[in-house]
Amino acid sequence: MMPQATIGGFSIAPQRTRMSVHLKKPAAGSIPIHVVDLAGFAAAAAALPAAQRQWLATLGFRGAPDTHALLPDAQGRLAAVWAGARAGHPYALALLPRALPAGHYHLAAAGDLGGLGKGGVELDPANLAMAWQLGSYVFDRYKPRPREAAQLSLPAGAAAQRGLMLAEAITLVRNLVNTPSEDMGPEELAQAAQRVARAHGASFKQTVGDALLRRGFPAVHAVGRAAARAPRLIELNWGKPKHPRLTLVGKGVCFDSGGLDIKSADGMRNMKKDMGGAAHALALAQLVMAAKLPVRLQVLVPAVENAIAGNAFRPGDVFKTRKGIHIEIGNTDAEGRVILCDALAYGAEGRPELMIDLATLTGAARVALGGQLPALFCRRMDLARELVDRGLALHDPLWHLPLWRDYHGGIESDVADIVNTGKGPAAGAINAALFLEDFVPSDLDWLHIDLYAWNDAARPGRPAGGEAQTLRTLLAYLEQRFAA
Repeated sequence: MMPQATIGGFSIAPQRTRMSVHLKKPAAGSIPIHVVDLAGFAAAAAALPAAQRQWLATLGFRGAPDTHALLPDAQGRLAAVWAGARAGHPYALALLPRALPAGHYHLAAAGDLGGLGKGGVELDPANLAMAWQLGSYVFDRYKPRPREAAQLSLPAGAAAQRGLMLAEAITLVRNLVNTPSEDMGPEELAQAAQRVARAHGASFKQTVGDALLRRGFPAVHAVGRAAARAPRLIELNWGKPKHPRLTLVGKGVCFDSGGLDIKSADGMRNMKKDMGGAAHALALAQLVMAAKLPVRLQVLVPAVENAIAGNAFRPGDVFKTRKGIHIEIGNTDAEGRVILCDALAYGAEGRPELMIDLATLTGAARVALGGQLPALFCRRMDLARELVDRGLALHDPLWHLPLWRDYHGGIESDVADIVNTGKGPAAGAINAALFLEDFVPSDLDWLHIDLYAWNDAARPGRPAGGEAQTLRTLLAYLEQRFAA
């Protein structure tokens, strides 16, 4: 059983996944879905009775992506669904689970009227399973969903199972990011990490409160010490000692007020999502373990709340970090890089073959690339290009920004080694990445991903609110890199 959160004396269970995809044969009465595209619609529709062709024409259905039409039988009951899709798109049919009438559905087979072979579109089972499951997603922890999603039956197989595995990880990110900070503080984030560890046989430990100082994480402690809820460093370990080490680091700022350099009301409104990097690290770890990749996995999450109190860290303060680098605080609202520096230094001590950090780090990355394109920083141009190309192919994009060393002077301090803000607004995302790079040995393969973890507006299968980004791309890359 999952532990329950308590609000005002009322117990509220953590969000549970409701399955809308079932890997089994269609039940009696299941309604077929005929999938077509603009190019194949005419050929598929030619086999229909004249009355049904006219009905589709009346509705204006021509097979455009993300459109559908309901076809009635002679008694006025729903007989079939026609849906437009782009072959190969991972979110094809993602609108249908919440748009179709409640009931059971299946894809029309090749011999069915309008099925494959008659102008129909073949969909990858992995994409279809993922898209349908994510298309049914609603964050209903506090407010009941208006209706149940339409249910889809798919043939069992490894591809469909993979799609559900991906959907589960993406759902984990959405649920963690969507949960308000009252119910997703550092302790609750640690509980979520512990559930992931327990599900896959990983070890779990955490360093909490003043123990951070004794165990060499002063920067994490400095940022989180003013909050009523204790800061911590969360750690998961999994895998065999003989395998190469993979270290994932996720920024876990469970709420960011900005600290003494307080944010505006608008800037603070969605700061429950500032632990989105931690959510991604846990979800990617879940995928690595579920796929049983031959790696020795380490996950590190510095989890804090950036609060305001008499003991809050201040602009102008200087802290000695785990690595021994002294950092000056130029602005308390640039706290993410401060907690990450201790975690990166600790992760690097294990000499991983690859270290990836994921963080909702800078508004500058959003100004440069918008919310849909996470920024990728990487020392190797060939690897950066490979990841960008892979992300474009998978419709799970990220975009390369440079670790431009000539800008390092902008984060050098007069009173310490470096400062956590640049000397001006230019190149803000690069300045943050350069700050982090100082804590990663030059010979270590490292990826820094500055992401948004949020949809400002809904798209098919991707409702407004918390969102996973780059997970499918990173998993595909890790599978290729660490192939058994």
